[in-house]
Amino acid sequence: MKIEQFEMERMQSTWENLVRYNLSESGVHPVAINELIPDEKDQRALIETELGYSQANGTPALRQSIAAIYEGATEENILATTGTAEANFITSWMIAEPGDEVILMLPNYMQLWGLFRGWGAEVRPLNLLEEKNWSPDFDALERSLSSKTRLIAVCNPNNPTGAVLTEEEMNRIIEAARSVGAWLLADEVYRGAERSGETAPSFWGRYEKTIITSGLSKAYGLPGLRIGWIASTPEMVARAWAYHDYTTIGPGPASDMLACIALRPEVRARLLDRTRTILNSNYPVLREWIASHGDLFSLIEPKAGAIAYIKYNLELDSLELVNRLKDTCSVLIVPGAHFLMKNYLRIGFGSNADYLRAGLELIDDFLSETERVGAAAK
Repeated sequence: MKIEQFEMERMQSTWENLVRYNLSESGVHPVAINELIPDEKDQRALIETELGYSQANGTPALRQSIAAIYEGATEENILATTGTAEANFITSWMIAEPGDEVILMLPNYMQLWGLFRGWGAEVRPLNLLEEKNWSPDFDALERSLSSKTRLIAVCNPNNPTGAVLTEEEMNRIIEAARSVGAWLLADEVYRGAERSGETAPSFWGRYEKTIITSGLSKAYGLPGLRIGWIASTPEMVARAWAYHDYTTIGPGPASDMLACIALRPEVRARLLDRTRTILNSNYPVLREWIASHGDLFSLIEPKAGAIAYIKYNLELDSLELVNRLKDTCSVLIVPGAHFLMKNYLRIGFGSNADYLRAGLELIDDFLSETERVGAAAK
């Protein structure tokens, strides 16, 4: 097996903690431990937690807490993983074989793109169409289906566009999967980060061959816990656990404990409300900044997530633009090239508002200088 370099993750992991302003992040400003557990009893319990090996598939308490998110689910439907990234890794590893065909929503977080290709599967795109407000190209989906289609993978709410599938669109994707007996993998890690306050519907319970992956990183503001999960049939979860034994084995006990607290109904509601408050406070800042640049930028408004996928009107490759911005202004954003698309940028707006404004001002300086140099060269 040969894995191609995961370009976006490599750029982020290299630079996100070195630049002055990291606007490449797709989540909100992280929650501090004392904010998550203000209660002294919980703080004492954390301090007294022994740092040994915890239950490998997640403690019963954690799996029960996750199962409560999905109607009718029990702890047998849940495998706790080290982040959503491991959940996606295990799922793709379990299902994709050389010669299989996989249909993958694009644009998307490109982990699955690289993994499926590494496992030897042929990846066929399910493109989201900007002219249709990032709705899926269902005509192309139907043409892509075949007897070799092993899995259809979607990200909903979507990274990087912030689009959310309608119930009708979800049903059409399910019908497509059912027509060829394919598995449906739904990455729902941004579910709960909708600016409207109305949680996007889940694919859970709609199709017997569904696998949900998610975690506490994006909607909850708890990426440092590294807690994700797989939700599926007990049989598929048991199989996934066997693969999990070969990867991280299991979550750490402190993260397991803190995740149980985060998923208490009242705490979960508080965390999601915090995320939506940040999004609704910061999005107008970004929207006004985009509008101030006239026809340089265009944007289909994101419905969920702390990310905006912006189209730009410059004769400059997105990767070159991002690297120059990083090197000259110490601001990091994500180039559309990392989503296999030209003339797009993904900007995160989940930080605090002053930090966001300061980063955007430096992008302004960069754009002014770029336009000045371009005009001088003509």
